[in-house]
Amino acid sequence: MFRGAIFDVDGVLVDSPHEAAWRDALRELMEGDWADIAPRTTWTPDAFTSEVYQRVLSGKPRMSGARDALAHFQVPDLDRHTQEYADRKQAMIVELIERGAFRAFDDALRFVRRVRALGIPTAAASSSKNAGLMLKKIQLEDGLTLADALDVDISGRDFAHGKPAPDIFLAAAEELGVSPEQAFVVEDAPSGVAAAKAGRMAALGVARADDAELLHAERADLVVTSLDQVDTAQLGEGRLRATE
Repeated sequence: MFRGAIFDVDGVLVDSPHEAAWRDALRELMEGDWADIAPRTTWTPDAFTSEVYQRVLSGKPRMSGARDALAHFQVPDLDRHTQEYADRKQAMIVELIERGAFRAFDDALRFVRRVRALGIPTAAASSSKNAGLMLKKIQLEDGLTLADALDVDISGRDFAHGKPAPDIFLAAAEELGVSPEQAFVVEDAPSGVAAAKAGRMAALGVARADDAELLHAERADLVVTSLDQVDTAQLGEGRLRATE
């Protein structure tokens, strides 16, 4: 059976404001401090779609995500502008989190409880340095927080290589005391699924943004739109299967 379950946070456990923060931070810059370079880019207010976020940004560490987004919109002088974009986004996300502008996905909370009932240890492994703060703010019915319900949380640590490299998931498996082949990863981002597969782990893709094809393309072992669709009994046999 599986001996460890590793969860991304943003988009898997928590409906976080990261996408909005990335989009709004870039809009503020393009309409303000960067108004002089905006006409030389491919950015428009409508061009930063959820599909762009999932494909270009989601799951990546802050600096690499900022750089990839600016490269996508052909922003000149990436070295100079990446830090400013990342800083603007960070200030915005902290404000949104402190205001409580996020929620836990109900299906994710149910799935975590079912996994733990099987005796499978759980870990949170998000590239976001803000993930731990959100987990601590989500209150469960028994008075614990979502952070309390997980055995390990390595979110926000710095690794030599971010997703799609497997470093963060390999570290989570090590802290759970399991081999990579004994763990499965729950991810909503193509880069996260790629990281799981690169680490020799099973990958469960959650297509919350109508992006099942992107997750399948990275060889997810199972793709669902809700974690309620996962056959929990099959986890005890080491298989990722959907309920019939």
